[in-house]
Amino acid sequence: MQKTKCIIVEDEPLAAKLLSDYVTQVPGMELAGSFRDALSAGDYLQTEQLQLIFLDIHLPQLKGLSFLKTLANPPMVIVTTAYHQYAVESFELNVVDYLLKPFSFERFLTAANKVRKLMQEQQPAEKDTTQKDSALTLTIDRKKIRIEYDHILYIESRREYVKVVTITKEYVSKITTTEIEALLPTSRFVRIHRSFIVAKNKIGYYNKSEVEINGKIIPVGKAFKNEVLFPG
Repeated sequence: MQKTKCIIVEDEPLAAKLLSDYVTQVPGMELAGSFRDALSAGDYLQTEQLQLIFLDIHLPQLKGLSFLKTLANPPMVIVTTAYHQYAVESFELNVVDYLLKPFSFERFLTAANKVRKLMQEQQPAEKDTTQKDSALTLTIDRKKIRIEYDHILYIESRREYVKVVTITKEYVSKITTTEIEALLPTSRFVRIHRSFIVAKNKIGYYNKSEVEINGKIIPVGKAFKNEVLFPG
């Protein structure tokens, strides 16, 4: 398994120490360095390659998002901040996740798993990936059915089954929500509740308690509230 080499850019010593402790607890994640300002981190990136930056927003001299805009080919970024109002701008800069301080190890691990999944998706596939990249394949009534990602509105758990709601029809397949989540690209879909996964680009409006898709109001679970800050 490819290691996730990362750095921390954080000017608060306690916050940097917490992040460092979290990183060491995640198998396959390697902390290459910690920096108190963006300029020092930028110097490091001139000579070193890595997969991930944990980036605070309020940094001395150069703010985190301003620093991110200066990078021609930035690695993946997880924003760590106490301020929720920068979420939309962060998402527009293609950050992987947005962690609101204080955040738990469980929430940190969710973000780390997103990075791992993206790295797996970016690795060269052994087979033709055209179908995988554009559609979900499910077993329905003993048949393999391809459902285009662009057609999916949301997915709802029905105990050991899931209901996939698309623009034109609904499909029911015997698969768990966790299993189907692992098949979906994180760039297109986000889980907002134990029972719901939604297509980011189909969200009409959202807040901390609900999202609307094609007239359907879907609740946001307490454990997933931060996900809705950047729906895509």
